[in-house]
Amino acid sequence: QVNVAIRASLQSLREKIEQLRELLLRAVSTRQITQLEGDRRQNLVDDLLTRHRQLEASYRNEGPEADMSRSSLMAGGAKRGITNPWLLEESEETRGLGFDELRQQQRRIIEEQDAGLDALSSIISRQKQMGQEIGNELDEQN
Repeated sequence: QVNVAIRASLQSLREKIEQLRELLLRAVSTRQITQLEGDRRQNLVDDLLTRHRQLEASYRNEGPEADMSRSSLMAGGAKRGITNPWLLEESEETRGLGFDELRQQQRRIIEEQDAGLDALSSIISRQKQMGQEIGNELDEQN
C-alpha cells in the first residue's frame, strides 16, 4: 500500500509540474509576466523537475543518492551531522544547468579524478620500487 501511495504521489507531482510548465508558458506568451520573470520561474520549474527525478531514482534504488539517503534515515540523519540536501544553496558552477548538463559535468569531474588517481598510482608504484631497491641494497650492505 505504501508503494502504491508513493507511486501515485510521484505521478501526481509529475502532473502538477507539467501543469505549472504549461501555465508558465501561457503566462509568458500572453504577457501576463515579463520574459525575465518567466525565465526565473522556468528555472524554478526545472529545479522541481530535477528533484522529482531524484525522488524517482531514490524510490527505484538507483544511483548513490538512494544509498546515502537510506543510510541517513537509518542512522538518524540530522543527529549524525548529515544535512538535508534540499536546504543547501546551489553552487554558482551548477546554477542554471539542466539535468543532462549536470550529468556531463559530473562525468568530466570523474574523468579528471580518474586521471589524478592514475598519476598517483604510478607515483606510488615508483616509490614502492625505490623502497624495494633500497631494501635490497641494505641487505647487500649488511
